[in-house]
Parts: sequence; C-alpha cells; structure tokens
Amino acid sequence: MNKAIDFLKKHESISPSYFEENAKWRKENKVWLEWSRSIALSLVDYMESNGLNRNGLAERLGVSPQYISKILSGKVNFSFKSIAELEQKLGIKLLNVLEFA
Repeated sequence: MNKAIDFLKKHESISPSYFEENAKWRKENKVWLEWSRSIALSLVDYMESNGLNRNGLAERLGVSPQYISKILSGKVNFSFKSIAELEQKLGIKLLNVLEFA
C-alpha cells in the first residue's frame, strides 16, 4: 500500500485540478451545450454527406477552419442569428425551436 501512495505522491500534478469547477459549469450550462452538440453532429453529418472536410466547410460558410473546429467541439453558445446564417448558407435545418418538454 505504501508503494502505491508513494508512487501517487511522486507523480502528483503541481497544477491544480479544475475538474469540480468544470463539472459544475457543464451542469449549469447543460441545455445549451446539448443544443450545441446537436448542431455539431448535424454539421458532421452534412460534411460526410457532401464529402467535405473542415476546410471545405469553412470555405462554404465563409469562416476560418479554426472557427469550424470550435463549432465541432460542441461548446459554442450560438445566437439564433448565427444558427439561422448557418442554416441559410448550407440549406439545412439545424435547430427545431418550439419543442416543449
């Protein structure tokens, strides 16, 4: 047992863990994060259906590949306007509003 504890102490990170704070943030922002992930998955489907990579999708949308990477992370807090722009440029539906629980 002491060997395991010594090993853990020897390999303990000097930087603090933000696991608890990150978990709390994910819980507080659960709803819009689910919407963002849903949009990201719809865009991945669109990319696969149209033979596009991130650069191709970026070109089609007129944005940077870095922004596409950010969108595909599923952590973008979209405005309705930005969702509408994506839908118009791609000719697809990304979000169904008015879905009640």
